Amino acid sequence: MPANAPDPKALRALARRDPALAALMKSAPAFPGFPTGHHARRTHFESLASAIVSQQLSGKAAATIWGRVLDLAPKRRLAPEHIDDLADEQLRGAGLSGAKTASIRDLALKSRDGTLRLQGIARASEQEVIERLVQVRGIGVWSAQMFLMFKLGRLDVLAPGDLGLQEGLRRLDGLAERPSPAELEARGADWAPLRSVASWYLWRATEIPEDRFPRPAAQRSR
Repeated sequence: MPANAPDPKALRALARRDPALAALMKSAPAFPGFPTGHHARRTHFESLASAIVSQQLSGKAAATIWGRVLDLAPKRRLAPEHIDDLADEQLRGAGLSGAKTASIRDLALKSRDGTLRLQGIARASEQEVIERLVQVRGIGVWSAQMFLMFKLGRLDVLAPGDLGLQEGLRRLDGLAERPSPAELEARGADWAPLRSVASWYLWRATEIPEDRFPRPAAQRSR
């Protein structure tokens, strides 16, 4: 699946609407488009299963456990029917908690019986995608929003409950405290229709030391 990226004209318009974000965009790497890397290679089912595995784990720990889960599947490609062939002990042995084991089993069951319709989901609206996915145990609105961004390549998604985005906006605007989800959502209105792109830059903002954070000229002169 090719990466979905905005055209340069749309990126320039985003920068004009938000000078603080524009300064960050100049100093950070260019937005790569969604999906990229392993997000592009995985099936929809694998992306959702991986999201369940990754919850509340560091990136390295999540990758290790996900690799062990894939080792249990034929040719390391995971499908709903493979979950049925695995005992709980095998999934737990790969590093899954009891709750995550139950969630992946629920994902497999709902994928097979049609409760969760993954075929054609790329054409569904944002709200419909969320409504479909949150039927699965262990998949909430945040996980659905990440799926919309990173797997389906939607460019105008904002996850105001994401702590990384809240921290990114705190640094972007030079705030003393992280904004609330409502404050982040209101601020994000300026970024439509490229809120996913702005989100990607906010995540990059958390990687920059605060004493080296890029500021627009108007802020630097204060």
